[in-house]
Amino acid sequence: MLIGFFAAQSLAGSTVYYLTPTEARDRKIAPGSAVRLGGQVEPGSLRFEPASRDLRFTIGDGTVSVRVIGSGAPPGLLREGAGAVVEGVFAVDGTFHATQVIAKHDEVYAAPPAGATPPHRNP
Repeated sequence: MLIGFFAAQSLAGSTVYYLTPTEARDRKIAPGSAVRLGGQVEPGSLRFEPASRDLRFTIGDGTVSVRVIGSGAPPGLLREGAGAVVEGVFAVDGTFHATQVIAKHDEVYAAPPAGATPPHRNP
């Protein structure tokens, strides 16, 4: 029993929690409060301007959508229709200002055949 407690405690620090856009709305997260938000990148919303390093997209959970504004190059796996987690704060106007963008990978993995180069997905 004691070993299980210590194992659970050590794993708790590595768990990443996030709110969905609906949960963030329902909890009335105050502007300026740091939070992690997770959902799907909505189709047609992903924009990146390399010159200004301006990154914008909409993340949703099927009920509520939130406009995300960040800076810097998007992660290689970030694409429309895929899952993402963003860290940052809500602004007064309801947009989310991300300090970090994390693309979630697919749960399905198939190893490429021996000697083959795996295909890359680009946004």
